[in-house]
Amino acid sequence: MEIKHTTKTTTLAIRLTTPVEKLSQVMGHCYPEIIQYMTSKGVQPMGPPYALYYNMDMSALDIEIGFPVRDSLEGNDRIQPASLPAGKAAMALHVGPYEKIEETYNALAAFVKERHLTPKTFSYEFYLNDPRETKPEDLKTEIYFPLEDFG
Repeated sequence: MEIKHTTKTTTLAIRLTTPVEKLSQVMGHCYPEIIQYMTSKGVQPMGPPYALYYNMDMSALDIEIGFPVRDSLEGNDRIQPASLPAGKAAMALHVGPYEKIEETYNALAAFVKERHLTPKTFSYEFYLNDPRETKPEDLKTEIYFPLEDFG
């Protein structure tokens, strides 16, 4: 776990609400839809897919699913330009199945609390490998808690 200084990242994303039990299915539809749209515009992702969580309501996750891109693009009805913020963030690397990611979230929350830092109201994850091609125990997910900046 560490504190990182992140730069603003331009993205293309779909924002929606879903119960946690449908999250993998929703992601499984959204990521290919975004890639297809990007391909039609002649654009490649500039990094791994991400998900930004605006809340942690497991019955109604308010989530943004997308990819980093080099330049802002126009969207369509579902896919919209977005961005990940610049600033300080606490980051942890989760290695293992998504079903156990809560353990890493809890450890990152304790890391932030021990340092008397204040997380913002959202968090995001980068998925560093593909769950369709990677054993669950080898999955790698970066978890970011953007931090309030008090000077």
